[in-house]
Amino acid sequence: MKTVFVDTSGFYALLDGADPFCPAATDLFRRAESERWQLVTTNYVVQETWALVQHRLGWDALEDFLDVLLPLCRVDFVDETLHALGVQRCRQARLRNLSLTDCISLESMKRLGITEAIARDDHFDRERIRLP
Repeated sequence: MKTVFVDTSGFYALLDGADPFCPAATDLFRRAESERWQLVTTNYVVQETWALVQHRLGWDALEDFLDVLLPLCRVDFVDETLHALGVQRCRQARLRNLSLTDCISLESMKRLGITEAIARDDHFDRERIRLP
């Protein structure tokens, strides 16, 4: 079974029809369902997505995220070790636009051997994380 990580950018694009990544995200989520991919995310991505969707799109979109999209994924909870690895990655990179959530996502994918993500993120591209 194919395992694919889902990033905030993937969730958000699916909820915001005006997002340029929306058509690709829609297609990827449809393929995930029809091809029975195991979708994985972290509780940090859930928190980041919640805040972004609530702020930009409102409560109806947030309810869609929580009731429709999130149940499609296994949510892995970040432990102390993974958190520390993410912090270390961020501190080493010293990039203004690289978030702790992104670094933890990359470390989580590394830990799980995941090389594909429903994401639109240059940081993932640099780490050779590709769209499925």
